[in-house]
Amino acid sequence: MVGGVALGGGAPCVVQSMLCVAPDDVAANLEQVERLAEAGCEVVRMAIPRKDCLDAFEVVCASSPLPVVADIHFSADIAVQAARRGAAKLRINPGNIGGLEATNPVIDAAGEAGIPIRIGVNAGSLDDALAAREDLTLPEKLAESAAGYVDYFEGRGFTDLVVSAKASDVQTTVDAYRLLAQRIPQVPLHIGVTEAGTLFQGLVKSASGLGILLEEGIGDTLRISLTDDPVQEVRACWALLSALDLRRRSPEIISCPTCGRCQVDLIGLAKQVEERLQTVAKPIKVAVMGCVVNGPGEARGADIGVACGQGSGVLFAHGETLRKVSEDQIVDALMDEIAKL
Repeated sequence: MVGGVALGGGAPCVVQSMLCVAPDDVAANLEQVERLAEAGCEVVRMAIPRKDCLDAFEVVCASSPLPVVADIHFSADIAVQAARRGAAKLRINPGNIGGLEATNPVIDAAGEAGIPIRIGVNAGSLDDALAAREDLTLPEKLAESAAGYVDYFEGRGFTDLVVSAKASDVQTTVDAYRLLAQRIPQVPLHIGVTEAGTLFQGLVKSASGLGILLEEGIGDTLRISLTDDPVQEVRACWALLSALDLRRRSPEIISCPTCGRCQVDLIGLAKQVEERLQTVAKPIKVAVMGCVVNGPGEARGADIGVACGQGSGVLFAHGETLRKVSEDQIVDALMDEIAKL
């Protein structure tokens, strides 16, 4: 349990993101938490790079509508303090926190607070001895590192664990998580492609890698890491889960790519509909189709939609025609019908 949110054990895959404003600015962090919560984020992570950020972290934890995970590198003491100041979970990498022995007080603090620990292993921060081994591939090194940490934690009686093993390369990430799913099936997995890039590239890399894993039943919580507004990460997570029919929270748009048969500004219409749907929290399918070829027939599975003709469009619901409207009325008419659903 991360606060009131269950990870693993058959629970739905949980959507996460991370705060990216100054860690000592309480107001800015809480404002970002609110925006993320509105977008559908279920767990949020906050970096604590310095001890003087702990006071702000404590206030954020106390005021946040979402469970707050403390993200700590290099300092076991900060991790201990975060556990005592309201963290819903700790995220550490034993490889850069001083090794296994250094995690002992962190394990004890998490146990006393009754919170889980995510063991986060990254391709760029493997411990030196493991990184130097030439008999293992990089995915094998990631899996070996994470599984070794799990063995140590469980050997000390601490089993409230989550594991991640991320790389910026898609195939490395997929292979590492496949190995972990076999090696430590009792531990929930946090999946993600780290440092995936800016919006376009990051979405493609994350969707390809995480889509493979989710389709194989691997992944109990996910973050799509983007060099962008973290709200975009949350929207992307839900779009991916929806595309795989795993979870639905918001509308999905079905729209054709346009062709020479199209006689309206379909690209403009689709973008307007997408923008207006940002505030709609209904798990529905909305079709915006350019002509009768891709109209009610091919979009029959949509809850509501429009098939466009010359300067006009025909609204339909579940393949049945509702009415015809002019091009300048399509978006408003479509939104009016959505409001009735």
